[in-house]
Amino acid sequence: MPEVIFPGPEGRLEGRYHPQKERDAPIAIILHPHPQFGGTMNNKVVYNLHYAFHRMGFTVLRFNFRGVGRSQGEYDQGIGELSDAASALDYLQSMNNNSKHCWVAGFSFGAWIGMQLLMRRPEITGFISVSPPANMYDFSFLAPCPSSGLIINGDADRVAPPADTATLVGKLQEQKGITVTHEQVEGAGHFFEDPHMDPMIGSVSDYVKRRLTETSR
Repeated sequence: MPEVIFPGPEGRLEGRYHPQKERDAPIAIILHPHPQFGGTMNNKVVYNLHYAFHRMGFTVLRFNFRGVGRSQGEYDQGIGELSDAASALDYLQSMNNNSKHCWVAGFSFGAWIGMQLLMRRPEITGFISVSPPANMYDFSFLAPCPSSGLIINGDADRVAPPADTATLVGKLQEQKGITVTHEQVEGAGHFFEDPHMDPMIGSVSDYVKRRLTETSR
């Protein structure tokens, strides 16, 4: 898988880019968990999401936020990280300007950043939010949420309690014009330690495949 370095707002950002042969393949960007708690683009959930999207025919980019790995800059409370994600999407789009579908997937802190990116970028057609930390971050900016997506969490998550995720989903499901699907993986914690990774990735893949056969947002 090619390592890539691309320009970010605070200097270079380091990523892994996995293209498809088809010129008009859909594109997906994968966002990693909190930089200050060991989150990197090689996190297991992020890595597995990356390969799941690639297997489904997506050209995929995952990258390190500022200050992580070889990415320049320093942690910026989510504000700079959102700018990093926008730069990564710009880079991905510049290499794939024939793409008809654009998805964003994020895990934990990355899910929060991904949902903010969704609000800024109308071209994003679908989202995957894995273990969104609704207890730690304000998701009220999703008013209205601009596209349909999947929120998936473990029912034994002690980092982001399932009750907070359910409240977030409930608010989003009241909105018209989009469909927010919610799935819980029985027995899984925040990080989907074995044997829960495969069921989670399976649910994500089933959801994305279903959406790709539909034409609606």
